[in-house]
Amino acid sequence: MQFSEIHGSSEVKQHLIQSANTEQVAHAQLFLGPEGSPNLALALAYAQYLNCNNRGEGGDCGDRSSSNQQPGVQYAQPDLHFVFPVGSTKKITGKDVVSDSFITEWRTFLAERPYGSLADWSEYLGTENKSLNISKEESRNIIRKLSLTAFGDRYKVVIIWHPERMHPAAANGILKILEEPPDQTIFILVAHSTEQLLPTILSRTQIVQIRAFTDEEIVQMLINHPAIEEGAGRQRLQRIATLAEGNFQKALQLFQEVEDNSHQLFRDWMRLCYLQDYKKLLSFTDKFHKQGKENQKALFTYGLAIIREMIVHQSVDQLTHYGEENTLQKEKKLIRMQGKDLEFIVNFSKIANASALEKMLYWFNEAYGQLERNANSKILLLDISLSIGQLIRRV
Repeated sequence: MQFSEIHGSSEVKQHLIQSANTEQVAHAQLFLGPEGSPNLALALAYAQYLNCNNRGEGGDCGDRSSSNQQPGVQYAQPDLHFVFPVGSTKKITGKDVVSDSFITEWRTFLAERPYGSLADWSEYLGTENKSLNISKEESRNIIRKLSLTAFGDRYKVVIIWHPERMHPAAANGILKILEEPPDQTIFILVAHSTEQLLPTILSRTQIVQIRAFTDEEIVQMLINHPAIEEGAGRQRLQRIATLAEGNFQKALQLFQEVEDNSHQLFRDWMRLCYLQDYKKLLSFTDKFHKQGKENQKALFTYGLAIIREMIVHQSVDQLTHYGEENTLQKEKKLIRMQGKDLEFIVNFSKIANASALEKMLYWFNEAYGQLERNANSKILLLDISLSIGQLIRRV
C-alpha cells in the first residue's frame, strides 16, 4: 500500500511522511478513524514508508520489493508483524487461535479489502457466527517476536488491528513493552473507538485522528475501482456515496449487491403511506419481503439519509426566514443530495415536521437492526407504513 493509493487525508499523510523523514516517530501511535475510513490503509502505507530505502518526494516507496506482486506478498516483510482478532475453526483451536495461524489469509484480505471491517474479515474467514477476539496468547507472541534480532529493516513495526477486541490479559500483557519498546520498534494500533480501550493503553499512545472519506472521494474511488463496470452512472455513484456515509467498503458493497432503485422505491413507499392506500401497501410489502436482505436494509439506509437531508433543508428554510446569512451558507453546504433526490426532499419536507422526522429516524434505525436479527420483513414494513401514514397525515 502506497500513500498515493489512498484518497484524501492529505494532512495526515504529510504528518506521517514528515515524521518518518525527520525520524521523529512516536513509538506507539493510535490511528483512530470510523469504520470504512483509511485508518488501516494509512497504517500499512506508513509501515512500508518507514522501512523504505528509496523514499520518493510524494511519500511513496520506490523499492522494487514494494511494487505490486501477488496479493498479500507486499505485507510479508520479516520486520512487519500483525495482530488482529481471530476465532477458532475446525482445524485451529485452543492456544493456536492466534494471528500467526491466520497470517496467510490476513495478508490476502489486506490486499483485497484494505478498507474492510471486522464483519468483512469474519465473513472472509467463514466465522460469521463467532465472536473474534485477540487472546492473551498474543501478548506473549509479541514479546517473543520483538526480542529477536531484526532482519535488517530500519524499524520493527507491529500493527494491532481492532485493539478494542483485546482480552484484558492481552492488553495488560503488552503495557510494559508498549511504554518501553526495544530500540527502533514502532507500535501502530488501528481502532474505530476509544471507549473499549483500557485507559492504560490510551495513555501510552499518540492519537492520529483520521476522518471518514468525503462523498466525492468515494465517487472517485468507485470510478477507479476494477470491480466497477466502465460507464457506471455518476448519479448512481453519488447516491451510493451518500448512503455509505464515508465508508468505502460499504459503498462498494452497496454497488455490488443493491439494485439502483432506492429513490423510486422510497418515494413510492412514502406516497402510499400518505394516501393510506392499504391494498397497494400490502402489495408493496409483499414485493419488499421477496427481495434480498441487503436490498431490504438499503431501503432504510436510504430513508435515514433522506431524513438527514430533510432536517438540514428545514434548518436552511428557517435560517432563510430569519435572514441569518452567514450560518445559512454553512448549512447549505451540508445538503448532499442532488437531482430528483433533492426535489423529493423539498416536497416531502412540506408534510413532515421536525417531530415527525425524529420519529421516522427512530423507526428506520430500529427496523434496520431488526432486519439484521432476521425479523419478518413483511410484518416489519407494514407496521412502520401504518405508523408513518398516521403520523404525516396529522402534520
